[in-house]
Amino acid sequence: MRSAQPVYFDNAATTFPKPPAVYAAVAHAMRFSGGNPGRGGHILSNRAGDTVFAAREAAARFFGAATENTVFTANCTHALNLAIHGIIRQGDHVILSSMEHNSTARPIAALAEKGICTYSIAQVTPNAEETLTNFQSCLRPHTKAVISTLVSNVTGQILPYKAIAAFCRAHDLIFIADGAQACGVLPVTLADGMHILCTAGHKGLYGPMGTGLLLSDGSIPLQPLMQGGTGSLSASLAQPDFLPDGLESGTVNVPGIAGLYAGIRWLTQQGVKNIHEREAALCRRFLNGLAALPQMTVYRSPHGAYAPVVAFAPRCADCSEAAAALHRQGFCLRGGLHCAPLAHQTLGTSAQGTLRFAPSVFNSPRQVDALLQALAAL
Repeated sequence: MRSAQPVYFDNAATTFPKPPAVYAAVAHAMRFSGGNPGRGGHILSNRAGDTVFAAREAAARFFGAATENTVFTANCTHALNLAIHGIIRQGDHVILSSMEHNSTARPIAALAEKGICTYSIAQVTPNAEETLTNFQSCLRPHTKAVISTLVSNVTGQILPYKAIAAFCRAHDLIFIADGAQACGVLPVTLADGMHILCTAGHKGLYGPMGTGLLLSDGSIPLQPLMQGGTGSLSASLAQPDFLPDGLESGTVNVPGIAGLYAGIRWLTQQGVKNIHEREAALCRRFLNGLAALPQMTVYRSPHGAYAPVVAFAPRCADCSEAAAALHRQGFCLRGGLHCAPLAHQTLGTSAQGTLRFAPSVFNSPRQVDALLQALAAL
C-alpha cells in the first residue's frame, strides 16, 4: 500500500529531505533578513549582506577557495554557463567527456553550431588509465579547455578527475569541472587541480533548489554572461571586473543562500566521509538485492569507481513506465535519459534509458528492501 509520504530515492536530482537546520535558516532569512544585500545601509540590508558573506566564507572554506572567488549562482547549469561563456572564444577547441550532462554539452554544442568553437568527446570507460588516454588523444594545438563531470549523474561513475587536472596543468589547458554529483559526496576541493569548479547547492550540499556555486582558483579571467546591478561601482556603466561582483548581477537568492549555508555547516558536522559510507552501504545492499533479480540489468563495472548511485534497467519493460509503476507503489526514482544523452550513448541505453537509484543519508536499509520487493514484482 502506498504511504502518505513516498520513499524518495531520487537524490541525484535533488536531495530530500533536507536537514531541519536548512528549513529553519530559509524561514529565518525570509522573516528577519528581508533587505537587499549590498543595496543599502539599513539594518535589513546589512543582515542580508552578513548572511551572504558568512555563507560565502563557509563555501570557500569547504572547497579550498578564496572567499572573493566564490560566486553564488542559481544552480550548477548557471555556473557552467558562466564558466563556458566566460572563457570560450572564436577558434577555441574544447574537450568534453562522453558522460556529460546537457548543462555542459548543450552550451558547447550551441557555440559550435555558431562556428565559435569546435569540440571533441573523450570516451569514458571503466578503466581510469584508458579514460585518461582518451582525453589525451583529443588534444589539439588550439585546445583551450577540458570540461568534464567529476561523477556521472547517470551511473555514479567517478572519472579520474585528479589525473585529468594534471593533464590540463601539463598542457596549459583550463579545467572546468562539473561537480554536481560529486560535491558533498566526495572530498572535492580546488586543490584537486581544477581551475573552475561548478556545483549545485541543492544536491550533495543539502541546500535549497535555486542555489549553486562557481569557485575559481583566481587564475582565469572570466567575461560576464550578464551585466547589471551589483551593488558596487554603481556610478560606472561598466560591469565590475573583479569577483564575485562581476558574475553576480542582480539580487542574489538570500533565503536560498542562507539554507545553503546551513546545509554546508550540517555537512561539515556530519563529515563527507561518514555520509558517503552510509550511502555506499545502501547501494551495496541494493546491488546485492538486484543480483537475485535476473530480470534486471545493472550498469556498473567491477573495474570502475562509483559514487552512491546505481543505474539499472528491467530487461522487458520501458524504464519510464517502470518508474511510473514504482511511483504507484510509493517509490520515487527517475527513469529515462537523465538529461545526459551522451552518457546513455556511451552505455548503449539511448533507446530506453535507465532507472536510477540514488539514496541519501536519510534513507534506511528497510526502505531499500521494500524497493527490492517492489522491483521483484514488476
